[in-house]
Amino acid sequence: MLTNPVILSVLVMTILCLLKLNVILSLLIAALVGGLAAGMPIADTMKVLIGGMGGNSETALSYILLGALAAAIHTTGVAEILAKKTSGWVKGKGIILVGIIAIVSIFSQNLIPVHIAFIPILIPPLIMVMNKLKIDRRAVACALTFGLKAPYVALPVGFGLMFHNIIRDEMIANGMPVVTGDIWRVMWLPGLSMVIGLLIAILFTYRKPREYVDIEGEVDKDTSKETEVIIKMNKAHWVSLIGAVSALVIQIKFESLPLGAIVSLAIMVIFGAIRWKDIDSIINSGIGMMGFIAFVMLVASGYGAVIRETGGVQALVEGAAGLMGGSKLIAASIMVLVGLIITMGIGTSFGTIPIIAAIYVPLASIIGFSIPATIILIGTAAALGDAGSPASDSTLGPTAGLNVDGKHDHIWDTCVPTFIHYNIPLLIAGILGAMIF
Repeated sequence: MLTNPVILSVLVMTILCLLKLNVILSLLIAALVGGLAAGMPIADTMKVLIGGMGGNSETALSYILLGALAAAIHTTGVAEILAKKTSGWVKGKGIILVGIIAIVSIFSQNLIPVHIAFIPILIPPLIMVMNKLKIDRRAVACALTFGLKAPYVALPVGFGLMFHNIIRDEMIANGMPVVTGDIWRVMWLPGLSMVIGLLIAILFTYRKPREYVDIEGEVDKDTSKETEVIIKMNKAHWVSLIGAVSALVIQIKFESLPLGAIVSLAIMVIFGAIRWKDIDSIINSGIGMMGFIAFVMLVASGYGAVIRETGGVQALVEGAAGLMGGSKLIAASIMVLVGLIITMGIGTSFGTIPIIAAIYVPLASIIGFSIPATIILIGTAAALGDAGSPASDSTLGPTAGLNVDGKHDHIWDTCVPTFIHYNIPLLIAGILGAMIF
């Protein structure tokens, strides 16, 4: 089991990331290790990795264009106005701001399903407010990741409906008939465990004030001028707001985030919110803000392709089955841990479900798990690892927003806190749920 290429590769990736090696290099090295462990020639491993990078091409393009859109909105000044209004609403209490961010993040998954699109627009202007309130950004990272993940785990709305339907379809395909309503009736337990993890993070672990030094020129010391800015909204501000809303509408109608960002930018140029001659600098700013994240997503997609090509995932699941010995407790523990390893490597809960369902459904039947218990095992095993994975957009998105000033580390300030506060409760919930349902 320990020589399984998936386990070796994920371990290498995790260790290198914790040692603060660049995430892209960590993924590349881990992919090569996985390929070599599976007996794949290095040249073939690289071909699979490069060929697999196209799987996240739309996501990478979306990140770049979202960065450009965020830069354009920042240029108009409307984001700062909204940030200062938000500062007035929270009345000096950082925990209220963290709570608002968590709620907005939740809405991004179900009420207005834009996923991470809001982060580069909302979070950077709030950095000054967070610094003033001495908010530990690790708490904000936990709030953002909670909102990006918990709703689809527990609620059959927006992205959650997609997640639940994939579970339903894969279980049916493997001989266990269920309906969508069966999924949420048990997946509320993993969702509740994430609520507990969030409360621990923001009320206890990261409640103490943390100092961040503002970059030069970041703070406007003229408070009277600041008050005047809050009161006055000009044409450019309103156009940028209309552009942002248009991006949302276009994305929902045509299911294309890049198209929404392009239309939004076009509206802002046509109606004068940004100047034609500034487009180059805005695109460059977008690349600077989100380019690294876009490349990580591309390489992560290629890494996932290598992991699947090694054949180690199937061997891992089958090997785990041999360790269960007919015990439901041992079986449940191993099944959710295997899901953690797979999702940490692939970086997507949605893509993990088809991989594990093919084995978990017949295995659960043999061991004697009920249909609800099987649902919670598959759902939790797939959800595990999305929080905490260096290659997941549930961690990359929060880092992109919180690290605009270079003071928020992707691994130690996003991945490690979210791994601890969400994967541990999910592990407990998955095992407990499998035993009681």
